[in-house]
Amino acid sequence: MEYMFLIHTDVSSTPADPASEGFEELMAAWFAYNQVLVDGHHFIAGASLQPAATATTVSTTASGRPDAVVDGPYAETKEDIGGFYVVRADDLDQALDLARAMPGAASVEVRPLMFRPDA
Repeated sequence: MEYMFLIHTDVSSTPADPASEGFEELMAAWFAYNQVLVDGHHFIAGASLQPAATATTVSTTASGRPDAVVDGPYAETKEDIGGFYVVRADDLDQALDLARAMPGAASVEVRPLMFRPDA
């Protein structure tokens, strides 16, 4: 099965500036985690995201037509979606084990994919 990991980060405590203290250690942990996914043949796709302040949100009406375009994220929260992975796992238990091993995330939302057109 394939799963999406939505990575929630605490924006107040995650070093985003390469010059900040702890940044190199955090990135080393992420690179090691990426390698675990690749070596285990779990990795399908993944990326980190720019901060939520760079987002633009398009809202739609019930009929599906665009209603409004707003600068910024959909919701103001203490946590931000910092990135994502699409992974391959035998089952939900294995996907949860992979998510638990992720460094630096405040929380990880794990969802099975329903349909992926390029699969």
